[in-house]
Parts: sequence; structure tokens; C-alpha cells
Amino acid sequence: MLHLIASIPSPGSGAIHLGRLQLRAYGLMIALGALAAVWLSGRRLEKAHVAKRDDMGAIAMWALPAGVIGARLYHVITDWKSFQGDWLRAFKIWEGGLGIWGGIALGVVVGLWAGRRRGIAGADLLRATTPTLPLAQAIGRWGNWWNQELFGKPTTLPWALKIDPDKRPQAFINDKTFHPTFLYESLWNFALCAALLWIDKKYKPRPGKLFAMYVAGYTFARFFLERLRVDPAYKVAGLRVNEWVSAVAFVLAVAYIVLAPNEKAVPALADGDELLDGDELADGDELLDGSGGGDGGAVDDAPAVADDVDDVDERPLDH
Repeated sequence: MLHLIASIPSPGSGAIHLGRLQLRAYGLMIALGALAAVWLSGRRLEKAHVAKRDDMGAIAMWALPAGVIGARLYHVITDWKSFQGDWLRAFKIWEGGLGIWGGIALGVVVGLWAGRRRGIAGADLLRATTPTLPLAQAIGRWGNWWNQELFGKPTTLPWALKIDPDKRPQAFINDKTFHPTFLYESLWNFALCAALLWIDKKYKPRPGKLFAMYVAGYTFARFFLERLRVDPAYKVAGLRVNEWVSAVAFVLAVAYIVLAPNEKAVPALADGDELLDGDELADGDELLDGSGGGDGGAVDDAPAVADDVDDVDERPLDH
């Protein structure tokens, strides 16, 4: 009886009523997550002096609808059996059913295209937006709570989630409380967002590697969360499709992180300093060292240089 008192309640309705206005809570959570991601991405772009926050809003006008379409397509394709006989349900997004990988794939591609149209390099945009993706997911996952869906196996833990009888699978009709997998994933994604922000600030990895870290971090948790879930899903060789996708994506992401070359660090230059480009000097050439000179920059016992002064590379510096 104690676990029922301490358990997490579920909403009685999947809608929020504001007078005569009715808002679908699932869609509202998705929208709030998207707005948070756009705000943080815009702030990061502006802080990096890459673009203005308004630019991110303009990019989101293309990327967000594309992400929703991609997410719905992924869900319908990977769970097509549940739509047989009533294909119009495929358009009822408010009832739930958005596949994250379809949303990420199409949303990122369209977002990079929209950013390029505004003169923003793909690498800069990817670096700014990558940590914000798990933030959007962390907030959006609460839509599953409102719809009482995608919960885990029965449990009597203090944080177990109450599910109404009409929302339970037939095999678990007599169980009252279940693992709140939406909460597990939400908390993990908040932590992943914070970790990516810290990694980017401290180590400045390549944008591609930062994105791979997001993929690896998310799929690691998602694989085990999928194993907890009891909602119907298409299986291949005993594993849910999303388990296979998570496992493959995790391996590929880790391989990229390990094998992809690192960017060469470029030292910050003080005002007025210049960097001498001597990469193409012939073997045996020597640079004139005037760093220790006194008046007039003269240096005692200066090393000999090549007789042919014309061999010295006097090309303009590459900035």
C-alpha cells in the first residue's frame, strides 16, 4: 500500500484547458522543448559571434517542421502494423508517436541547409545546436507522461508511475504501477545537455565529434530504456527496432569519436603579434632569430642564412 501512496500520479486527461481553449499537452511539451533548444542555440551562436539570435529563429522555422515530419515518418515506418486498417491515424500526431531519429535526421539536414542560406557555416551551427538537442528531448518526453504511454515494466518502487487501466497493455492489466521511463530519459537528457555544454567549453572538440558524443550518450541510455518498455513494437531477432538502431548508432558514434582526427589547436595571438608561416622552407634553411636583440634588433652571433636571400618565403601571412 505504501508504494501506491508514494507513486507518481498520471494526468487524468491529455489536454490542458484554459477556459474554452483546449491545448494538447503532448504537442505543448514538444513545442516547449523546441523553444528551449532554439533559445539556447541562438544564445550560443551570438556568444560565439557567429550570428544573431534572430538567425536561429529563422532557421528553426524550417528545421522544426522538418523534424516533426521526419519523426512521424520514422514512427509510422517502424511501427506500421499498428496503423493497418486505419492509415489516417498516421496524421494524428497529438496522440503520440514521434521517432527521435527521424526527427534528428531530417531536422538537422534541413537546419544546416537553412543556416547556409543565411551565411552560417555548417560546423558553427552544428556546434551551437548539438547540446540543445537533448534539452529539447528532455522537455518533450513529458508529453508521454500526459498521454500515459511508453512506460516500462511493472514495479513497486517509490517512484513508480500509476497508469489507468485503459492505458495498460492487456498482459499487465492487473498491474497498477510501472517504471516511469519517460522520467528516466528526461533526467538523462538534462544531464547529457549539461555534459555536452561543459565538454564543448573545456575541450572544444570538432563539431562532428561533439555531435557524435551526443549520439553515443543518448543511444547508450536509450538501449536500456527500450528493454524496460512494454508497449508493442516491431522486433527483429528478438530485439525491438529501436534497440537495434540504438546499438548500431552507438557503435558508429564511438568509432567516429576514436578514429576521426582531432583539429589542430590554433594558439591565440596577442594584439599586434604575427605568426610566421615557415611550413614550406627547404631542408637546411634557418630562421633568423631576432627575439633577443638589443637596440635596433641586432643579435650577436646570429646563425648563418642561405646565400640566396631570394629563397626566403616572403608571402603574406595566412590569416
